[in-house]
Amino acid sequence: MAQPFDLPDFYLPHPARLNPHLEHARSHTRAWAHRMGMLEGSGIWTESDLEAHDYALLCAYTHPDTSAEGLALVTDWYVWVFFFDDHFLEIFKRSQDREGGKAYLDRLPAFMPMDGTPPPEPTNPVEAGLADLWARTIPAMSADWRARFAESTEHLLNESLWELSNINVGRVPNPVEYIEMRRKVGGAPWSAGLVEYATGTEVPARVASSRPLRVLRDTFSDGVHLRNDLFSYQRETEEEGELSNGVLVLETFLDCTTQQAATAVNDMLTSRLQQFEHTTLTELAPLFAETGLDPVEQAAVLAYVKGLQDWQSGGHEWHLRSSRYMNEGAVDAGAGGPTFGALPLVPTGLGTSAADLPRVVGRLGSRRLRTFSHLPHPVGPSRLPDFEMPFKVRLSPHLNASRRHVVEWAHRMGLLRPQPGHPASYVWDEADLVDFDFPLCAAGIHPDAPEEGLHLTSCWLTWGTYGDDYFPAVFGRSRDLVGARACVARMSAFMPVDGSPPAAPVNALERSLADLWARTAAPMGQEARRTFRATIETMVNSWVWELENQAWNRVPDPVDYIEMRRMTFGSDLTMSLCRLGHGRSVPPEVYRSGPMRSLENAAADYAALLNDVFSYQKEIEFEGEIHNGVLVVQNFFDCDYPTGLAIVHDLMKSRMRQFQHVAAHELPVVYDDFDLSAEARAVLDGYVRELENWLSGILLWHQDCHRYAESDLRRLPGPRGIGTMAARLPQLALGGAATR
Repeated sequence: MAQPFDLPDFYLPHPARLNPHLEHARSHTRAWAHRMGMLEGSGIWTESDLEAHDYALLCAYTHPDTSAEGLALVTDWYVWVFFFDDHFLEIFKRSQDREGGKAYLDRLPAFMPMDGTPPPEPTNPVEAGLADLWARTIPAMSADWRARFAESTEHLLNESLWELSNINVGRVPNPVEYIEMRRKVGGAPWSAGLVEYATGTEVPARVASSRPLRVLRDTFSDGVHLRNDLFSYQRETEEEGELSNGVLVLETFLDCTTQQAATAVNDMLTSRLQQFEHTTLTELAPLFAETGLDPVEQAAVLAYVKGLQDWQSGGHEWHLRSSRYMNEGAVDAGAGGPTFGALPLVPTGLGTSAADLPRVVGRLGSRRLRTFSHLPHPVGPSRLPDFEMPFKVRLSPHLNASRRHVVEWAHRMGLLRPQPGHPASYVWDEADLVDFDFPLCAAGIHPDAPEEGLHLTSCWLTWGTYGDDYFPAVFGRSRDLVGARACVARMSAFMPVDGSPPAAPVNALERSLADLWARTAAPMGQEARRTFRATIETMVNSWVWELENQAWNRVPDPVDYIEMRRMTFGSDLTMSLCRLGHGRSVPPEVYRSGPMRSLENAAADYAALLNDVFSYQKEIEFEGEIHNGVLVVQNFFDCDYPTGLAIVHDLMKSRMRQFQHVAAHELPVVYDDFDLSAEARAVLDGYVRELENWLSGILLWHQDCHRYAESDLRRLPGPRGIGTMAARLPQLALGGAATR
């Protein structure tokens, strides 16, 4: 059978190595699979299938330094997870039996007991294998690791229902949704947990959930999954009817040929690997210093990073050899050219150095050069497409009262004058605040709020935008990242969860936060306060991430940008204000479910990209900003403004369709899966309507406020009104991150 595309030229920065205990792992895992009932008689595999797939070779390549015993156990884990995938496909996906698949998956967590209680009696090879593996693994690992690994295993298992639901409705996911959900379904975060076991070192619990470790885990996962999609495209689309494949997703989304889609997937893979490298080199050292990791703990993190690199290289080598994948001639041809380790074997000798220059440049990453070489330039007024907004906007009758309240509050908090110690930090005057009209946004977001509630939302929107403007004004132009981190570190002191008095504020940003926290948190319970505070901490930490990128003049990679944009835009802050009013009728795990997160992320992405479209001239021409979705797309695809705008607009439409799809088709399934009461269902239906108001209100605000039009930009006081950033390129060296 002819291959549907030629495998692309892969970015392979680290050579693969082979564990010397390969044969021991092969013989051990063959006997183990027989003992668990996975081979002859299972209806899924035979021994010849297991031999052809050669999971021991996968593990020997991906864990080259682990012991014979460790390699045998890790290999058994991989045999189990691939058997589960094929077993679930055969029993539930082919028959599209979602109800049976859910009952099957609901039993599996019981075979990973945290407290040492005996598991149930296994009824199939998947249950038997999981019970055996869990008992053999946990004695060597901490309780923190067990909890993290059990969670990633449950995600890996449960998100198979998402794949099954997509098959049931014949729906190809969009690229952003796909990248997010593929991390769980594909199991690479689960693989990252086994890297800790194989290297014999655990990531310290206090940094395991930090942004640098999360990005390393996510970029590793994306690299593994996108590579797998390239090799498995033919099997999944032609034999299994699978719709969750990155090549198919981009082929559909970009309306291009399969070969072009494969090239685009490889570009994304390269970008993700380079994001991994950038995070390792620029974010780990500050993390070590900020968290006070001792040398042993630092060494553990670095061993984990090395383990992830080994997995990436070894996984590629295995894909070239396994009968499970489309790789005809790949070993001989090196999947795009003969290689030795990670180096291309190009002709050598006098006059031949440029013979394979395009391939060499591609492997070194020409996109990486574009990532660090952006310069602001004139772009003209932002071009506004015909935005798709199916929800009708309504405005609160308290709008004018909130407009008066916000101006009075901002004066009282000191937001409209320079801050102590920072005479250059003049951010807004009263005319700016009136023109920005944050109460208009609040009135559309919460049309049914009582007057005091609308005042509070208006002030939160004012505070968030002021902070987003304040950070570049005070810390960005001077590249004072230390000062920015210190400012963020102080903010928690103004949001006490136990009702104790806040710290004494030293500037308007802190004073206004303390005031808003007191007004918002008073009726909350302690756990609700803790949750709400976390959303604010996440947002303000994301502002430091922007300053760091600005200091490097680094245009983010698209996936990292979209995920961080939800934080910098403050989406979770405003959404959490809605969720906190839902009371206790909705179990917390419902909000953590895949469909609910997909619903919220789709809304957040639409709103954030909408802002990027409106603010394009403001950010690119006037402020030298690099955190704009249109610019990120232009940089990634090396295209012009109209093309980048078209791609972003198409993504916005896709996110709106995703929002509507989840609300109409996936949330009712969640209601049934969690057996929610009528009251809880009504609350969540109301939450969907609140998010619809949020989307329509944000669009109206962008259309009617005076913050983004060229005429507004040219009259602003201060640095933004002295002419465009493009006309002042020498000043770019001083930094200059911008607001939305």
